[in-house]
Amino acid sequence: MSTQSSWEEGNFSRFICTANHGFAPYAQEELRRTFGAVKSTVLVPGEILLAGLPVAEEEVADKLWAEYPTFLRHIQPVQFQENTEDSEQSIEKLIAFVLNHKELTGTPVVLQVRKTEGSFWQENAASLKQLLTEKLDELGCEWVVRDAEYVISVFAANDMLYAGVSRPEQNLSDWSGGAVRFQKEDGQISRAKFKLLEAEQTFGIDFTSFHKALDIGAAPGGWTSFLLERGLEVTAVDPAKMDATLLASPKLTFLKKNAGDVRFREGEFDLLVCDMSWSPKLMSRLVSDLLYSLQPGEQRLLP
Repeated sequence: MSTQSSWEEGNFSRFICTANHGFAPYAQEELRRTFGAVKSTVLVPGEILLAGLPVAEEEVADKLWAEYPTFLRHIQPVQFQENTEDSEQSIEKLIAFVLNHKELTGTPVVLQVRKTEGSFWQENAASLKQLLTEKLDELGCEWVVRDAEYVISVFAANDMLYAGVSRPEQNLSDWSGGAVRFQKEDGQISRAKFKLLEAEQTFGIDFTSFHKALDIGAAPGGWTSFLLERGLEVTAVDPAKMDATLLASPKLTFLKKNAGDVRFREGEFDLLVCDMSWSPKLMSRLVSDLLYSLQPGEQRLLP
């Protein structure tokens, strides 16, 4: 069936689609390549789109999982849409929509609520979630944060309220908006550590299977601290200062230099990580020039 006939026959679905900030155009291109056409409206510039796709809702996740997107992090189906000119009435209609899903009764359910800055709901998303949870008490489900069987997704935009009910795998990510939330630890050097924690969780990487790592652009040491915690020996390279708490580690070698000015033995490391904010071309060239220092066939992690 052609894309045009899909639209004409009403065989289409709508989703709120989320990418990392600034990458929505690339996520939209991924959707276009997968589905052939996308009719989209910007909800949050550079980040969140309301996308119409020329396939049935149940087909969308299967097609995306078959060739997992790079920039698209999260989708949520739009099965309910209501103008919020009368906000109380729109919320009551939303409650009625959710209560009609009898399959939720007695099952673990997560309620995920997001909002735009100019939303009709002027308080934070947590307060709207609390209100909805109270009003949905008769649903008789088990409210959970993770490992849910169903997700109730609510998005409060400027003048519209959107919602959908789905399985977590149908949303690509079971985290709201695709953003994994890690708790900041006491003494944590930087939030950069969360990136490796997410990679560890998402891709099932066993960092303890590595032995010697090269961390370029390491300062102040967020990734280095993570690798040291996993038991690796780390050579950190950066002209800037490393966090003083790391320098006492016997497993750390710190080179206060630019990564382009150092040389290592061939095959010295079995892991190379890089979290630098250079241009992609310059960073790729720098990493490529250091590949000789990796043992043949070993894994490399880039930003």
